[in-house]
Amino acid sequence: MNNIAILASGSGTNAEAIAKYLANHPTLCVSLIATNKAGAFVLERAKKLGIKSIVFNKERLTGGAFSRELKSNNIDYIVLAGFLLKIPQNLIDAYPQKIINIHPALLPNYGGKGMYGVRVHQAVIENKERESGITIHYVNENFDKGEIIFQAKCNILNTDSSDDLAAKIHNLEHEHFPKTIERLWG
Repeated sequence: MNNIAILASGSGTNAEAIAKYLANHPTLCVSLIATNKAGAFVLERAKKLGIKSIVFNKERLTGGAFSRELKSNNIDYIVLAGFLLKIPQNLIDAYPQKIINIHPALLPNYGGKGMYGVRVHQAVIENKERESGITIHYVNENFDKGEIIFQAKCNILNTDSSDDLAAKIHNLEHEHFPKTIERLWG
């Protein structure tokens, strides 16, 4: 069995979608959900799903203790699902080509430091884009610059608000992120 750790900083809807999709998978298991925010709702989702969870701080992440903790929990792959901290080089080195992220836009556009969540959707709407989407990519030392694995698009209507676009993006994420993980590692 290949064990997956999901890192999330917020509500955890993608973490839940992935865990439910892989619940009875023969070779993949979400065995850990980790967050850098003690009050993140993803912890409630983990508890409800019966998945071990941990809270860690930036110092544990960057200092290498978190990487050792993942190894001690037999984690094979890492999925970033709404995780807002930059992944340090020690973790990238410990899990080469085994860390993926989902971004709520069509990279290389609307990516980089500070471009997450509603900020991305507002920028897309303000620039009067006709389409947006999701990008699933490998994580490297730069925000949103890793090799692209998968993209899916949606149309943007003239009447769409950033909230409307966010809803479309969430639908794409929940539909495609679990399936991409399964194709990649299952």
